[in-house]
Amino acid sequence: MGQLKVLVADDHAILRFGLKRLIGEMPEVKVIGEADNATKVQQMLREEHWDLLVLDLDMPGQNPLDMLKRVKPDYPDLGVLILSMYPEEQFALRAFRSGATGYLNKENGPEKLLTALRQIAGGCTYMSAAVASSLTHNHHAKPIDAINDVLSDREFAVLRGIADGKHNTEIAVQLNLSAKTVSTYRTRLLLKLGVKSNVALARYAAAHLLLK
Repeated sequence: MGQLKVLVADDHAILRFGLKRLIGEMPEVKVIGEADNATKVQQMLREEHWDLLVLDLDMPGQNPLDMLKRVKPDYPDLGVLILSMYPEEQFALRAFRSGATGYLNKENGPEKLLTALRQIAGGCTYMSAAVASSLTHNHHAKPIDAINDVLSDREFAVLRGIADGKHNTEIAVQLNLSAKTVSTYRTRLLLKLGVKSNVALARYAAAHLLLK
C-alpha cells in the first residue's frame, strides 16, 4: 500500500482536527492535509498528489458532489470517502454516482473510518450492507419514484436547503448561485414532486430521510 497522503475536507475546524489525529494513527499515512470547502479541495488537488480524500457533503460554497463529479475524471486513482451526517439510504447512491469510492455515516465509530480508508486505499469500494443492497435494488429495479432518479444534484441540494428552513438568498450563497436560479429550481421541485409550498417540500424531505 505504501505511504499514503490523505486530504481531509470539512468546514468544522474541530472535526478536521479530530479526523487528522485519528487518521494519523495509521502507520501507512505519511501526510495529512486539510481543506474547509470544495473550492479549496479542487485547488489542493491541482497543486499536489493525494491518495485519499475524506469529503464532507455539507460545506458552504461550491457543492462537494458537483465538485467531485467534475474533478474525478482528472484523478481516477484518487480514493474518495464521503463522511457525512446524512443517511446512507438517500445519499450513498448519489455519492457513488458522483465518483466516490466509499460512504460512511459520521455516527459510526473510529474503527469503521480506519477500516474504510484502508479498504479504499487497497483499491476496493467501501459500503455498508444496506448500501450494497440498495445499489443492487436500483440496478435491477430502478423504481421510477426513487428520489435519486427524480431529482438532479442541484435540485437535490436546493431541496435540502429549503427543508433546513433557508431562504432563497441563503441557499443561493451556499450553492454559489443567484437567487433567481434558486427560485427556478424551487419551481421545478414543486412540479416534479407534486406539491405546492415550501412546507410541503420540507415534509417530503423529512419523509425521505433527507435531513440530518
